Amino acid sequence: MINYYLITKPGIILGNLITVGAGFLLASKGAIDFRLFLATLLGLAFIMASACVFNNFIDRQLDRKMSRTKNRALVQGLISSRSAIFFAIILEILGNLILYYYTNPVTVVVAGIGFGVYVLLYSLWKSRTIYGTAIGSIAGAVPPVVGYCAVSNHFDVGALILFVMLVLWQMPHFFAIAILHFEDYAAAGIPVLPIKKGMLRTKIHMVLYILCFILAAMMLTVFNYTGYVYLMVALGMGLAWLWLSLKGFQRNDDQIWGKQMFRLSLAMIGAICFAIPFDII
Repeated sequence: MINYYLITKPGIILGNLITVGAGFLLASKGAIDFRLFLATLLGLAFIMASACVFNNFIDRQLDRKMSRTKNRALVQGLISSRSAIFFAIILEILGNLILYYYTNPVTVVVAGIGFGVYVLLYSLWKSRTIYGTAIGSIAGAVPPVVGYCAVSNHFDVGALILFVMLVLWQMPHFFAIAILHFEDYAAAGIPVLPIKKGMLRTKIHMVLYILCFILAAMMLTVFNYTGYVYLMVALGMGLAWLWLSLKGFQRNDDQIWGKQMFRLSLAMIGAICFAIPFDII
């Protein structure tokens, strides 16, 4: 059973559920429906788990070439491809049933779009195009919108800001991962930006995305969704992230710097997600 659990990529699910919670609490404005909250988390967790299993199935040949993924259950034959697909289908059905029963059609549609982008576009195209990172960022920006729409039952400015924030955050976050695991991606032939366009161009892109992310994060306060405590957290963490990204131009130890950028990106999004529910207007 542990192998079935692992192919759902629980770490990715947990990270995304934090952003789901932030979106949900932002839309709730202090009036939390805990039954709806738990149902939203559970339903989307099943859908994300399904998407990750499908991703494991699609990536099984690529995973053989990468040191950090070569021991995954599907690569080692510990789970058959047929069993993995059946498992993924069951998870997807369960997730959609929970969201359909407890939330609303908007939430189901948004979750479905995220699932489709991740499985049908990102997983199938990431080894073929340099734009795989951008495609993946769209899917990764869906969870907080799902949380938001579960409460609001519509896609409005708040949902749009959350979506844009997460897209912009994920780009430098993914670039940091690509730098950290440069050799693995090169061995697998995955055309990420550091490999195809070089480190300098990647670092420039990271600075630009972080600048845009800071501006997008400020919009929650500008449009009166959050107060000034959140704004100070977003600005403080954002500027620290920007400072570290600028330091990258002076560094030759790109993998160590990439690891620092990766860790700070996680701290960045974590701080924002925890600040949102404590500073809702």
